[in-house]
Amino acid sequence: MISVLLPSLIMMKLSNEQYLGADGALMFALAFPLGWGLLELVKYRKFNWIALLGLISVLLTGSIGLLRLDTQWLAIKEAAVPGIIGIAILISTQTRYPLIRTLLYNPKVLNVKKIHEHLERGGHTKQFEKRLMYATYWLSGTFFFSSAMNYILAKWLVHSPSGSEAFNNELGRMTLLSYPMIAIPSTLMMVAIFYYLWRTIHSLTGLSLEEIMARPTKDKEQR
Repeated sequence: MISVLLPSLIMMKLSNEQYLGADGALMFALAFPLGWGLLELVKYRKFNWIALLGLISVLLTGSIGLLRLDTQWLAIKEAAVPGIIGIAILISTQTRYPLIRTLLYNPKVLNVKKIHEHLERGGHTKQFEKRLMYATYWLSGTFFFSSAMNYILAKWLVHSPSGSEAFNNELGRMTLLSYPMIAIPSTLMMVAIFYYLWRTIHSLTGLSLEEIMARPTKDKEQR
């Protein structure tokens, strides 16, 4: 609602000079995802570089429209953000902290401590790490898919000069279509990776889904 539907409707319906005008509608529309992103950062009081990239993406979209830049930059920007995340995930495989541990295999999602204990007890730690690496490659692939689709969608739909009413209409249409054409397939890919991760953990440890999933702390339960 905040990141896709409202901004799209504002750009498509209020960009006429009788209402907010092209620049006013663009700034008003982008204020929703930008405000939501900032609220999330303030609420959790924790640096999240993926959330930061999202905020930068919103600011770049606004800059392209307000500065009347060539629409080619919009396609490049749309592809660059998920592309950077995909590359970062690949690079992380060469470090001690693959990003899949941040996105999926982390204590907020899974009972990492219990899983690790059962893996060590059964002598399956190395086998699990190998499969976790496979999941990391697939995870990066979801972002490369998003990058390619974002570029194709932007080149296909946005042709009008930036800063115009037509540009806002096309940008709003692109934002709406990005949900069924990019967000939903990417989410399904992410679910498939999570399922693979769960099946791997289950087969190596014998733990059930309820035992694998992280549980809220007693403090949170009391709240």
